[in-house]
Amino acid sequence: MDNMFIRTLQNKDHSRPPVWYMRQAGRILPSYNELRKQYSFRELMTTPELAAKVTLLPVEDLGVDAAIIFSDILTIPTAMGMEIEWTDKGPVFHNPLIDAPNPHKSLSPNSDKLSFVYKAIELVKQQSDTPLLGFCGAPLTTLFYMLQGTSLKHEFPEARKFIYQNKKETELLIDAVTEFSIEYANQQISRGVDAFQLFDTHAGLMPLDIYKDMFIPAVRRIADAVRSKGIPFIFFPKGLGAGLNLVTPDLCDFVSIDWQTSLSQARQLVHPQVGLQGNIDPMLLFAPKEEIISCMEKNYKPFFADNPGWILNLGHGVMPNTPFQNIKYLTDWIKATNWI
Repeated sequence: MDNMFIRTLQNKDHSRPPVWYMRQAGRILPSYNELRKQYSFRELMTTPELAAKVTLLPVEDLGVDAAIIFSDILTIPTAMGMEIEWTDKGPVFHNPLIDAPNPHKSLSPNSDKLSFVYKAIELVKQQSDTPLLGFCGAPLTTLFYMLQGTSLKHEFPEARKFIYQNKKETELLIDAVTEFSIEYANQQISRGVDAFQLFDTHAGLMPLDIYKDMFIPAVRRIADAVRSKGIPFIFFPKGLGAGLNLVTPDLCDFVSIDWQTSLSQARQLVHPQVGLQGNIDPMLLFAPKEEIISCMEKNYKPFFADNPGWILNLGHGVMPNTPFQNIKYLTDWIKATNWI
């Protein structure tokens, strides 16, 4: 597959950075919003034909260089026996693990419950030759939701307290989620994904020494499983900051950088053999078009000139109500400009 995204992952020469956006398949697209008038989020995600269609909308509407399967990181808890409700205020688990007497024993992993994801991947691969990313949530982020049951308290205080009070039980839960994540990743790979991203959206909520000792080994296990299949592995530890110096070639092929750490700082912290992705503040897309391009010219073109191993993306997902015309304008500019 001779595609800008794949060439970058393979450290081959290319004339510009490839572009895709976290949360690109969703509410910022007028075509997606038309579908939402007919179907709920759950219906779109769990109906393979609809999920495949939504996955490819950003390729058609924005012209991005890669697609990511339309799903959610909380598919893993539901396939492990937890009951989820998708509300207007976010997902809610009605049986959070902190209320269970023996949390790890209450889980009943069943990969067959995720067959809708696997079928959607197969359909996307049949319909398009655009590179496709698979993904799942990292054990820390996934456990935060499983323990607390809701994201309404964005710092997950009850989940973090549980980890401090129940280290051995937490280790058992980490192991269970990690093993199931590996199974989930392998199933996605067998259906044809071209790369895999692990989202640790809340990595920055635990002290670095605890994150290093308790959660990085789980990330490495998932990475080893993915890379053993010949699939590039991208790791997104949002909020890790100075902990990016833990990111070495044995952990991932590329690491996604949030907007709170500059790319130049990240490049100094991360092992030079690991590529970088992301960093653009999602809020920049609300600025006037000329300011968006000015930022790209000032900060990102010079970085790419010295660091061609960079995938252009945001430092987190596209924000709700982001103007479609702005993200389309940026994507067109990225593909038309002279980067060298």
